[in-house]
Amino acid sequence: MVLSPTRADADLAAALRHRRQRLAQQYAAPVALWSGGAAARNFPANRYPFRASSHFLYFAGLPLQNAVVYLDQGHLTLFMDDPPPSSELWHGKEEPRSAIAQRIGADAAYPLSGIDQRLSEPGAIATVAVQDPVTRHAQARALGRAVGTPADQTLAEAIVKLRVIHDDQALAQMRQAATVTAMAHRAGMAATATARRESDLRSAMEAVILGQGMATAYNSIVTVQGEVLHNERYHNPVTAGDLLLADVGAETALGWAADVTRTWPISGQFSSTQRDIYEVVLAAHDAAIAALAPGVEYRDIHWRACRTLTEGLVALGILTGKVDDLLEQDAHALFFPHGVGHLLGLDVHDMEDLGDVAGYAPGRRRSDRFGLGYLRLDRPLQAGMVVTIEPGFYQVPAILNDPQRRSRYQEMVNWPKLSQLADVRGIRIEDDVLITAAGPEVLTAELPTQATAIEALVAP
Repeated sequence: MVLSPTRADADLAAALRHRRQRLAQQYAAPVALWSGGAAARNFPANRYPFRASSHFLYFAGLPLQNAVVYLDQGHLTLFMDDPPPSSELWHGKEEPRSAIAQRIGADAAYPLSGIDQRLSEPGAIATVAVQDPVTRHAQARALGRAVGTPADQTLAEAIVKLRVIHDDQALAQMRQAATVTAMAHRAGMAATATARRESDLRSAMEAVILGQGMATAYNSIVTVQGEVLHNERYHNPVTAGDLLLADVGAETALGWAADVTRTWPISGQFSSTQRDIYEVVLAAHDAAIAALAPGVEYRDIHWRACRTLTEGLVALGILTGKVDDLLEQDAHALFFPHGVGHLLGLDVHDMEDLGDVAGYAPGRRRSDRFGLGYLRLDRPLQAGMVVTIEPGFYQVPAILNDPQRRSRYQEMVNWPKLSQLADVRGIRIEDDVLITAAGPEVLTAELPTQATAIEALVAP
């Protein structure tokens, strides 16, 4: 028996149908997209958590394993197998293909083997590569070629045009992820007084996300070693005097992400040096968000954050010289080496599996400048985009102790003054922002950024 679709199913199916129609306007030829499959950890039945290809999810809506969708002129055909009778013993009763097809508004549905026949028909078929190597092999076999043809590139560019602008269904999902993420960070702050190690705080935060039926959108960063940008270790003790940098985001069951960072004092109160640097980073964060608007170049947003950070460091006596000169020499990048943010959507770094096709406007290439090489987004902003804003200040030994940089910036850094900041290893403040014609909307605004508000949430 196929149950009647719910209102949520109907809304999802309508949104998916609209996306497929928009794709047909951008790319007229047929498209096949694979979902991927769960990878085995060490033996076939012990698997890593499954995550469907985001490009598949965008048009199919549900995280289906071992499925293919065939898109042609706005129509969708689903290819996937019904669960075998034996699976009910281990996994319980699962939806049949017909019910899933109805939920996503498919025009037809067939067993997975049918994709081979469909792809054998005359005509070029474009696709996007999946990350799962087993599925990638099956994809290449079914297509009779490797992925990466000019048609595939043209399809990728068409998908980018669609996915950079979020529809109402996507934004509703991202708001849910943002709400749960804020709850998780509050839980981490509240658990700080009794935490002994970073792992205690990680577990407090991730428990909230799991408890809301979501997963983490990426490997959580919960560390007193904030100078390690993507620190994924949680063994360090947390003690008074430390700053805890938590970069944790939730992902909804349909794959939509949030990405938030807060930095707070383990003791519940920033030291004077920690507060000074925190206020500088917050000023850069606020200045960047205030400047977000349709038509504004994201690179200019990055430079606004860099300028504000540099002005603050000059005022504190850490950098010396004229702000324009320091920016021209990339002196700020000694402490802020990464870009100010990135696209956000079905991936935490949305569509970066396509390289810089999504992040960089046509004809633009990454710079080799010290202060720009890690800029992930370089295109004009548009209403409907969601971006992160995440300036930071880090004392990275590999940068600050590099002999060449030490020599180059010898006169631009007040090194004795910098040595007084030993209790500031890394500070980052990150929010998710929707670009609108009426001004920026901070999706994660319910989680405060002001130092006094942070202290109030942490203090026992």
